Amino acid sequence: MKFYILTLFPEMVMQGLSTSIIGRAADKGLLAIEAINIRDYTNNKHGKVDDYPYGGGAGMVMQAQPIYDAWKAIIEKEGKKIPTVYLTPQGRTFCQQDAKTFATEDAIILLCGHYEGVDERVLEEIVTDYVSIGDFVLTGGELPAMVMVDAISRMVPGVLSNKVSGETESFENGLLEYPQYSRPEEWMGKKVPAIILSGDHAKVDAWRHEQSLLRTRQRRPDLLQKATLSAKDIEFLKENE
Repeated sequence: MKFYILTLFPEMVMQGLSTSIIGRAADKGLLAIEAINIRDYTNNKHGKVDDYPYGGGAGMVMQAQPIYDAWKAIIEKEGKKIPTVYLTPQGRTFCQQDAKTFATEDAIILLCGHYEGVDERVLEEIVTDYVSIGDFVLTGGELPAMVMVDAISRMVPGVLSNKVSGETESFENGLLEYPQYSRPEEWMGKKVPAIILSGDHAKVDAWRHEQSLLRTRQRRPDLLQKATLSAKDIEFLKENE
């Protein structure tokens, strides 16, 4: 899968995505991540890509021309139009299902805004999806783009060495993940639950599911309203209120 990131800070993006699981997947050819510097496509001899907003107001607005030309170069390279995501607080909130959906694409473009935003006309021309990573404002779209690349990449076959890992994480079944434990068996007086050490995989799986139910109700009760719960799940939650 190919990620094209349109940004004013390509070094920031590539440094953040060149390590750990994502970096190793790129080295293996499972992913291709390219940060395109929007400044390389400006017609301004000083490399300027922004200007004052019409109508007044604070800050500067990124201009349409360099963004469009950078986007067009990618489309010509790919030979077809591909999903183009604008990272903005005004977009829908990115979720695990989005990561799985985007992972089915051959390539996507992530547009990182900056300053006071981007000229609306180029957004209307190229953007297919408006996405936010939360109800807060950042200085630019680079960090959200990196978050999306990380989350989507984990859904690409072969990126995770253990396929089961991706299937049991938080949100995969509409619930938060169960508690995890490692050695030693006792730490600061706290012991690993006996059932985890029992070797009975069926009981361990049942316990983990119950813990996911309880943890979700405690930390993200909103998720329970959307999760598909069995009659047994509902009864368990009632008994453990």
